[in-house]
Amino acid sequence: MSSTIDHREPDTTAVRAGGGALGSVLRLRELPVLIALALLVLITYLNNPLFLSPQGVKDLLLNATIIMILAAGQTLLIITRNIDLSVGSMLGLVAFGTGSIFAAMPDLPIFAVLVVGMAFGALLGSINGLLVTVAKVPALVITLGTLYVFRGLNNAWAGGKQYFAGDRPEAFGALSVDTVLGFPIITLLAIAVVVAVAVYMAGTRPGRDLYAIGSDPDAATVFGIKVSKRVFLAFLANGALAGLAGVLYASRFNSVGATTGTGMELDVVAAAVVGGVAIFGGSGTVAGAALGALLLTTITSSLTALRVDKFWQQAIVGILILTAIIIDRLASLRTAKKLRISEARNV
Repeated sequence: MSSTIDHREPDTTAVRAGGGALGSVLRLRELPVLIALALLVLITYLNNPLFLSPQGVKDLLLNATIIMILAAGQTLLIITRNIDLSVGSMLGLVAFGTGSIFAAMPDLPIFAVLVVGMAFGALLGSINGLLVTVAKVPALVITLGTLYVFRGLNNAWAGGKQYFAGDRPEAFGALSVDTVLGFPIITLLAIAVVVAVAVYMAGTRPGRDLYAIGSDPDAATVFGIKVSKRVFLAFLANGALAGLAGVLYASRFNSVGATTGTGMELDVVAAAVVGGVAIFGGSGTVAGAALGALLLTTITSSLTALRVDKFWQQAIVGILILTAIIIDRLASLRTAKKLRISEARNV
């Protein structure tokens, strides 16, 4: 009899563990994005099989690469209840700067250009960070201002000049052409960035502090978290990633000039929000933001492949953003209600 009991207990434990694992998967904020992405790709493929041809898949990955990097940096800020609307302008400055560097020093190693671009972006990001943390002005207002300041600087610098693909070294352009295991090199760089930022957010004390700040800045201060320092470093890191994206943009596209990056900030914020990063701060993941970037760029490619009018492409993206915000708000209210009920029962 005892042997029968011994056999039953492990089985019950296994069922509970399996149910718990399944429940955890079903509760993932990124799951709806994955499902939507899979359905979108399947429907488009059934209507246009060339959509998943080797070149088609490569194009999908390349289209998402720059937004993925920018969304990773934006996630650091949104989680702390901040935002950066100047990332498109920062990208434009760095991209044109990259063209200028190669025009002046065509033999400069690509790695050195990447470092210079990230340093330039970090400098621009630190300006935003200082204004937000020292002046105590909302990031929305500050970065809306620097969006136009940085864009104006790029206009003054570039004027009517553009740098084209022929002005850069062949090896630099090859970053967007050559593949490893079917993945473009710059996409692999973007994936490495997402993984690195995700590990930082989940596996380090400073990364977890960002979630605490976004959940309750006052409580974070009480617990000894240096809120201003953490927020400033988040802006700096976001700027560095925008700088990296700017360098890779110069490799990916045929030309860079005064208008490079215009409007990209909206795509970046949309990618993060659609990917499950709470616009009110405190929750979300970099992986989700990257998936959001892939979903949004895939929507554009899918609707183009299905010959849908561009207006509807923008409308669908807008609907996705609104849906994500509403779902996140409802989830927050539901969680708060459960906490109140739990506290009432414990009293």
